Amino acid sequence: MNNSNETMKHHKHQDHKNHESHSCCHHGDTQPSENRSVPVKGAVYTCPMHPEIRQDKPGSCPKCGMALEPVFEAGSEIVEDTTELDDMSRRFWLAGAFSIPLFFIAMSDMLPGQPVSKILPEGWRIWVELLLALPVCIWSAWPFYIRAVDSVRNRHLNMFTLIGLGVSVSFVYSIVATLFPHIFPPSFRDSNGHVAVYYEAAAVIVTLILLGQVLELKARSQTSTAIKKLLGLSPKMARRVGKDGKEEDISLEAVEMGDLLRVRPGEKVPVDGVVTEGSSSIDESMISGEPIPVEKGVGDRVIGATINGNGSFVMKAEKVGSETLLSRIVQMVAEAQRSRAPIQKLADQVAAIFVPAVICISILTFLVWAWIGPDPKMAHAVINAVAVLIIACPCALGLATPMSIMVATGKGAGLGVLFKNAEAIEVMRKVDTLVVDKTGTLTEGKPKLVGVVSLDGESEERVLSIAASLERGSEHPLATAIIKGAEERGVELLQASDFSSVTGKGVRGRIEGESVALGNLALMQDSNVDLGDAKTKAESLRAEGQTVMFVAHGSRLIGLVGVADPIKESTHEAIRALHGEGLQIVMLTGDSRTTAESVAKKLGIDRVVAEVLPEQKVEEVSRLQQDGRIVAMAGDGINDAPALAKADVGIAMGTGTDVAMESAGVTLVKGDLTGIVRARKLSRMTLSNIKQNLFFAFGYNAAGVPIAAGLLYPFFGILLSPMIAAAAMSFSSVSVIGNALRLRKAQLT
Repeated sequence: MNNSNETMKHHKHQDHKNHESHSCCHHGDTQPSENRSVPVKGAVYTCPMHPEIRQDKPGSCPKCGMALEPVFEAGSEIVEDTTELDDMSRRFWLAGAFSIPLFFIAMSDMLPGQPVSKILPEGWRIWVELLLALPVCIWSAWPFYIRAVDSVRNRHLNMFTLIGLGVSVSFVYSIVATLFPHIFPPSFRDSNGHVAVYYEAAAVIVTLILLGQVLELKARSQTSTAIKKLLGLSPKMARRVGKDGKEEDISLEAVEMGDLLRVRPGEKVPVDGVVTEGSSSIDESMISGEPIPVEKGVGDRVIGATINGNGSFVMKAEKVGSETLLSRIVQMVAEAQRSRAPIQKLADQVAAIFVPAVICISILTFLVWAWIGPDPKMAHAVINAVAVLIIACPCALGLATPMSIMVATGKGAGLGVLFKNAEAIEVMRKVDTLVVDKTGTLTEGKPKLVGVVSLDGESEERVLSIAASLERGSEHPLATAIIKGAEERGVELLQASDFSSVTGKGVRGRIEGESVALGNLALMQDSNVDLGDAKTKAESLRAEGQTVMFVAHGSRLIGLVGVADPIKESTHEAIRALHGEGLQIVMLTGDSRTTAESVAKKLGIDRVVAEVLPEQKVEEVSRLQQDGRIVAMAGDGINDAPALAKADVGIAMGTGTDVAMESAGVTLVKGDLTGIVRARKLSRMTLSNIKQNLFFAFGYNAAGVPIAAGLLYPFFGILLSPMIAAAAMSFSSVSVIGNALRLRKAQLT
């Protein structure tokens, strides 16, 4: 876990750097106190549009102006921070309360019934409108002004630049027209000589934008549901067993590696570890998705936050704090939500030139209407320029990609598919070649004794007894498989002495005063054992995927022992599904060619590259990429890490090593290849969703700007009111968020 710890330190260092470089987005001195969010303990605040903006306090993004959101990480305290939503809601309700009567007063001449002009003289009506508009255009709109000023100061023009300009221009213009109407020339006056005011337009714009902000904040809070659920799975307490046998309840933070912990019936397993006493069945559905409880006994590993059944057991803590599987899952999902997909660059490039272009179009609109527009020319010029500014706000364009990515990572986490970054989501759908390791990826990674062949008149039980008795001195995985197989068959083990291991060949020793040996062909030759026809028999067993060892008693060959790594039950179905999607599947393994080809034949794998070293795996991945293939590499071991990093998408088995998971872009928590099928489906759905969002966002702007500028007026006499422009802009953002949230209900199985 050293790599993991170093990564965590690096993230903390980056947090500090970003906090310093983006301190301007705190707004501690400029924001009103009622709009200052309360920090959430342990949370990192980031912008969904610009994940590189990160800090440990709430505020606004210096690039797009949106409120920063807490991204919960391992160790975060789950506190629902609704300060921003509550503040925007208060501003919205006040704006609505004043804007509705203001709208009816201003538009009464166009509505059925008694017009207000017959009740209130023109002079009085304008002052009533001013009084109603003041709290809306000053207090309710204040956050928009702050963010607009910040956007200019930070040289990142954004949606709040346009909103601030649009609202302030129409409001200030109306105030000047109210206080000093005599300074306006005839081009500003209507046929009755009055200077038009637009208090209702400014107030309704603010109200509609606030409504959009409220709906957006509510919808965006749903994207972190997966993280909050994951964090909520972790228990708060653990029961530690002391050296004297006494038990005490301690907080989860106080658990240390090596502690003995008792897990009682119905409790959650506190941390990752191994069972040392007792047995039980454990519900691991939160990790594997499988509803059937898994039986656990002494020596079996258990995972923190899984639920114990009716049994009671004692476990030894092996991974605590940020090292537990649950904490690493939370960290990976949080990292993915902060990352950027390559397609986001397109939206950023468009947004970077869009706001300055809109301001130029707005100025041009003002000049054209002031020059050739109908009377009152200046009034039409102002109102259409404001409409252009409002309808073109690019908030929907900026939300299109990050909203889909955030929802997709949460969806994937719930299905046991963890995306390390947004790029992995985007590239996964393009993969046309899957390179897989054999051991632990296609197979279970746990060798089992599958066959015993007796020779020279010996019984199978005698052959297995000698082999297992000798292997008790070895720590090799094959030795473990032979011993376990003997125990399962009830074979009595004998006392072995003079044990010695011969590197790369096998083991030797003495049993009942006779020399015995267990190993490969080279060891038998060194021991002067005549193999006879046994070599042919051994080769036929290897063709079935077994690793074969010869057993010798003195100079006699008495039998063969076959050990195999069983193929995972889910692998056959996964290979068929991946072939159905047109993927070429290549097996890369360090195992013997005979064994590898046997496994490949059973699974229908297209190509086998056997007996390769880790660096040769990298070379093979590179060769495929040079041939124009988009390569995904799936593996679980340290030896797979270089190839996982080299591939276009690295896919690590959640049952494998930490190094493999650090090197990969995708982790399959359950450790089976059916997760790749789900990951590809989610990738396709996510990219399709992003494209739909970009169409919604850009479609509104592309169609709305020329209409707001008055392009249709010479032909149809149609003008777009700033109020309608504000409604359209808000609706575009809400539609993008609503479309992204559809991914939560996507069917991937």
